[in-house]
Amino acid sequence: MARRAPQRILLNLLLDSLLACAALPLAMLLAAPGAWPPEPLWWLGALPGAALALLAAGLPVRLPQQYWRYAGLTDLLGIGAAALAGALLFTLGLHLLEAWSPPNPAFPLIHAITLGVLLGAPRVAGRLHHMRRGAEGVGTAQPVLLVGAGDGANLFIRGLAQERNPGYRVIGILSMRSRQAGRRIMGHPILGTADEIPAVLDRMRDENRLPALIVLTTHHVQGLALERLLDAADRHGVPVRRAPSITTLDPAQRRLEERLERKEALPLQLRPVVIEDLLDRPVIPLDREGMARLIQGRRVLVTGAGGTIGGELARQVAALGPSQLALLDHGEYALYEIDLELRERHPDVPRRAVLADIRDEPRMRRLFEELRPELVFHAAALKHVPMVENDPLEGLLTNALGTRIVADAARAAGCSAMVFISTDKAVNPTSVMGASKRLAEMYCQALEREARAQGGMRCVTVRFGNVLGSTGSVVPLFRRQLERGGPLTVTHPDMRRYFMTVREAVGLVLQASVIGAEDRADQPKELAEGGIFVLDMGKAVKIVDLARRMIRLAGLRPEEDVEIRFTGLRPGEKLYEELFHGQEPPRPTDFRGLLMATPRTADPALVGRAIDEIAAACRSGNSRAALAHLGRLVPEFTHNAEGEGSRAAQ
Repeated sequence: MARRAPQRILLNLLLDSLLACAALPLAMLLAAPGAWPPEPLWWLGALPGAALALLAAGLPVRLPQQYWRYAGLTDLLGIGAAALAGALLFTLGLHLLEAWSPPNPAFPLIHAITLGVLLGAPRVAGRLHHMRRGAEGVGTAQPVLLVGAGDGANLFIRGLAQERNPGYRVIGILSMRSRQAGRRIMGHPILGTADEIPAVLDRMRDENRLPALIVLTTHHVQGLALERLLDAADRHGVPVRRAPSITTLDPAQRRLEERLERKEALPLQLRPVVIEDLLDRPVIPLDREGMARLIQGRRVLVTGAGGTIGGELARQVAALGPSQLALLDHGEYALYEIDLELRERHPDVPRRAVLADIRDEPRMRRLFEELRPELVFHAAALKHVPMVENDPLEGLLTNALGTRIVADAARAAGCSAMVFISTDKAVNPTSVMGASKRLAEMYCQALEREARAQGGMRCVTVRFGNVLGSTGSVVPLFRRQLERGGPLTVTHPDMRRYFMTVREAVGLVLQASVIGAEDRADQPKELAEGGIFVLDMGKAVKIVDLARRMIRLAGLRPEEDVEIRFTGLRPGEKLYEELFHGQEPPRPTDFRGLLMATPRTADPALVGRAIDEIAAACRSGNSRAALAHLGRLVPEFTHNAEGEGSRAAQ
């Protein structure tokens, strides 16, 4: 297979040379029919000269490498340039050799036109023949309706044209703008706008030509608009898929032909619409320069690096060029996975994977003295509410004591800033997990206030809600349940949660870190008192609506194909999460996506001693004493220990 490409290039050289030899006498007849060159031997020099001139002119535009049956506008422009340059080179050679001087001064132009026509005609014919062969095979192709009349639709249609046996046949396009209606893209009609899809599908059904598939060729259809489109498609039983992105599709004909030559599949593999597309969250501009200033050239430690948040933190930090990146986790395999991924993605970043438990204070102190991190991202925690309810003492030891140990070790090692990842479950908590994170917040707030007053390590706290697809969250659970055919289990029909993607959440965490860890004139005044950054999570989403959307995205119908079953609130759960306590009203900041919670702080020594008392009760197995201490420290903690009968379920 590897020898076939050079053979084709040699064949192209031979054919182009013959066409150059044919173009020369034709141009002479057209330009000077009565002034034929007098010497017959001149032909032995003229014809090879014309071929050599074309070869020299065609090399810069890669004329010999062109694949005739995939010739496009770029190739034809290259042919025109090569023909003009070849004709000029040939005329220049005649003048220098004084071999023959054509009486018609327009001879170089006529020669260039003749040569261009002869070179382009077989390529256009090959392209038309290939397209006709493809059209003969579309009888078995699925009819598809494209949504998006921009570059994505154009490249998708062009990609189909390259396939020997296309699997799809475009029967219409819906645009994002009304002024495009009635026009055509590569012969395919624009039937209306994406907002008009219910009427368009009704009309196509009446005409008995419903598409077998709707393909989204633009990423501008998201959120509510995407949900309306899915509803309309669902009523007609038409599945919806996404086309490859523009960066995935390859418009360069040479690469497409090479893939066909190697019998590789073209990049037209459609993918499902994912639940993240329905969030409809605007892209928030981030201070990338500030992030680079914070991370680049510094020693960084990420705890909980094997988890969803910690892993994404490690990825984004590694991309910013730290002088050393330490990955700490208690789970062996999770730590191995993120370490391997970063080794492949960022091999130049010095890295160390540390297998350790944040509750082991002597080990933490030794590690921090050895690594001496300048910046710590503390994401390690036990976060699954029902699991922590089953073993509340473990949650208290990890989330409260572990955070204090990490913070104290970082401060003792001379760390300049620690960023603590908190949760919306720490607000008016009904679970041990939430209350333990609130206790950790209190300690970090106290350290931050002390650092602002006396200097020392900054302690930035960032609070946010659920991350789509994170370990133990509802989305992976629903996916597993869908794979088994259902039912999808939802605890309560009115349960709501905040969601954002992990990439967005971590980007905003880094943004908050830049603001909180540096002395800036535009810092929120609440930071001076130990305020908490809260990510703007948008609107809360009903979990039952999320379940219905995921069923529809799988091409199924809620309640008909897949049952939704309500199981009741579990211990520690509440119907809705809150981002702010009643005594910490939200304050806007000058940074989109970030809010500030008015601080509620205490003396770090007092909070630290209280955490030590809780830890002592935990180590002795006295859960009643530990929870009693927790209730005194976090007075808003109303424990939903039984599940369905709690205050949150009212």
